[in-house]
Order: sequence, then structure tokens, then C-alpha cells
Amino acid sequence: MDTMSQLNQEHMTRQMARIKTRMPVILLGLFFGAVGIGTAILLFFRTGTLGWGVVCCGIGIAASLLWSMSAQLLAEWDRAVILRLGRFHSVKGPGFLLIIPVIDNISRIVDMRIRTTDFYGESTLTKDTVPVDIDAIAFWHVWDSKKAVLEVESYYQAVTLAVQTALRDLVGVYMLDEILSKREEIAETLKKVLKEKTEEWGVNFNSIEIRDVSIPEKLKDALSKQAQAERERLSRTILGQAELEIGEKFLAASKAYHNNPVALQLRAMNILYEGLRAGGSILLIPSSTLDTMNLGGLTALALERTQSDKQKRLNLKENTEGKLTD
Repeated sequence: MDTMSQLNQEHMTRQMARIKTRMPVILLGLFFGAVGIGTAILLFFRTGTLGWGVVCCGIGIAASLLWSMSAQLLAEWDRAVILRLGRFHSVKGPGFLLIIPVIDNISRIVDMRIRTTDFYGESTLTKDTVPVDIDAIAFWHVWDSKKAVLEVESYYQAVTLAVQTALRDLVGVYMLDEILSKREEIAETLKKVLKEKTEEWGVNFNSIEIRDVSIPEKLKDALSKQAQAERERLSRTILGQAELEIGEKFLAASKAYHNNPVALQLRAMNILYEGLRAGGSILLIPSSTLDTMNLGGLTALALERTQSDKQKRLNLKENTEGKLTD
């Protein structure tokens, strides 16, 4: 269902709701007519003549018609634009009101509430000649019922066509990337344009929201590949920046070991020890590195300490056994 059909359906729904609101007035008019007809029948049976019965029946029907034509009952959000002898007279409502039959005429009853109107996909070319379909929703209301009735023939149809035209014109000014990334800015610009155009109609736009922007499937694939390449480039850039920062940190750390070979040797040994303890595996280290770390002397020192510990344990054992023999 297109936008115009939707608006016409909403208009018919409002008309039906107004008839329900006016139902007490209609029922009272029918009551006047029923009283007149009942009185005429009663007089006919009592007098046997039709003269007074016809008079009473005519009075009841006339009262019913005049009441129905003059009495109006409007809902809280409705306003009635009244013309007297073809010229604007007043705006009345809400609630109960009376007009002069035949002389006064209700041109239109205007709903003052905020309305929501959907604007479905309209194929439009962007500034870079890309066809896009835009779905938007507009929130608007009538703030001056007099202008809405007197200045434009059908204000709700005029609003619909104005939004669709302004949306197409505005899309042609922006590039595709701008439309995808600046929806709120485009909606705000569209709102300002429509406010200037519809102010003389007594219509005000509260907000406009762009819900969806549809583009061709082939273009979606191309944009997806472009975005993937952009993310890959960004990740590589971040990785290179991280490597640069790591190099700067290592350079700063190396200054602590400058002209201090003992500290450098202890640091190398600590790294080797941590690697063996954490991984529980075998490390292959160049012989030049081992010579630099002086692991041979350290190994001899470790063996000497091990033998010394063994000798101490043997001496302790012999002393213990000798005491036990004594």
C-alpha cells in the first residue's frame, strides 16, 4: 500500500470515529422524530382525523432535522472550521457546539494530534549517480486549522507530496557515503526545508527519521569488500605502530645494561631460566651466546657445590653411625 492510499484509509478511519463521537446527538435527533411520529399516531387514534397528527409529525421530523444539522459534538483533538455564507466565520471545538442550519457550514474537521506518515522507497540518484531507495517516517501535526483548510485544498496529500519531493531533491545533493553515515543530519536538513514550505499551510514537522537506505546488491558486495580492505589496512597500521612502540621500549631498556656486562649476563641467564621453567622443554642456544653468558664456569661452580653437599652428607652419616656404634 502506497502513502496516498494509507492517508486516505486513515482519513476514512477518522471520519468513522467522528460519527461514533457524534452518536449521542444523532440519537437525540432520532428521539425528537420518534416523539413527533408517536404523537401524530396517538392523536389520530383519539380524534380520528389526520390534521393535528400530520402537524405533530411534521414538527417532530423538522425538529429532528434541525437538531441534527445544528448540533455538533467534537472530540478533544478535533477543531471545526465553520464558513458562514461561504466566508470564513470561526474555528470551534472541542465539545458540544451549535451552528445555524443552512447559513453555517462545517467545511472540515481537523485532527490536531501528531500524525505519523510512512514514506516508502523512492528510487533516487545520489550525487555520485548511485540509485538508492530511502524509507522514512515523518511526525507532523496541524497547528493552525484555519490555514490548513483555507490555504491548501487537501493538506495531508500536500504534505505527502512535499516530503517525497524534498527527499528526492535532498538525496541528489549528497554522496552515497554521506547518506549512509549522516542520516540524522540529512533528516534535520529535510525537516528545516519542509518547515519553511508548510508553515503557510498551518502544518509543522516535529521530526523526520530515515529508517532504511537500500542500495543495489552488487554495490553492497563492492562496499563490503572495500570495508574489509579498509579494516585490514587499519589492523596492519596498528600492528606496525605496536612494533614501533615495542622497539622504542627495548631501546630505552637497553640503556640500563649499557657498559654493564654483568647485569646483561644476569638478565640473559634469568631469561633462559624462566623459559626452561615455564615451558619444561629444551632450548637450542648458539654457542656464542653460551660463551657470553659464561655458562661453563657456572656449570663447574654448580658441580663443585653439588660435590661439597654430597661430602657433607657423607660426613654427617659417618658421624651418626659412629655414635650409634659407641
